Amino acid sequence: MTPFTTHTGLAVPLDRANVDTDQIIPKQFLKSIRRTGFGDNLFDAWRYHDEGDMGKTPNDREINSDFILNVPRYQGASVLLARENFGCGSSREHAVWALSEFGFRCVIAPSFADIFSNNCFKNGVLPIVLAEAEVVALFDRALAGEDVQVAVDLAAQTVSSGDAVYGFDITEQRKHSLLNGLDEIGATLAQAESIKTFEGSYKQRRPWTFLRDV
Repeated sequence: MTPFTTHTGLAVPLDRANVDTDQIIPKQFLKSIRRTGFGDNLFDAWRYHDEGDMGKTPNDREINSDFILNVPRYQGASVLLARENFGCGSSREHAVWALSEFGFRCVIAPSFADIFSNNCFKNGVLPIVLAEAEVVALFDRALAGEDVQVAVDLAAQTVSSGDAVYGFDITEQRKHSLLNGLDEIGATLAQAESIKTFEGSYKQRRPWTFLRDV
């Protein structure tokens, strides 16, 4: 998993509340458990006028030029501004894979669905919860036509844009994992020596638990 330390990028305002995971990555694209190949179909029903399928590329599609992610000045955006309850609906991890492959490193919203938020942390995408008024301020600037650059400092737990600096909360465990690029498997492997020592000690204290039928 790619570590997240600091990130500065263009923010794109997705001005919709209660965006569910079927809107983030529709069900017809859940045919693979690989973590790649989903970016082209992020927000598929909104980005395109035609119905998508796994075999189609963006060059084969009818682009919806009115959708915010297709507006030329937002190309290359890596910070997604969202409204409340982003990522609600089913627990599909593909939603985060699609966001990540499209190029988003973090999502800023007043609130997230719990499972979606957990999936973000597992895949190196930082979900940042800011106060409603702070999110509204970022939206107001972006929707007014400004190119909103956002700087995120995970160690300092701050979001900066222009003269505004906002703080956000994150648990120490999640912060450590993101800073060091550790998913759940990586975090476990980092404790390999401690696990090995414990298993050796446990076997000495309870040898009968390791007996096997012959």
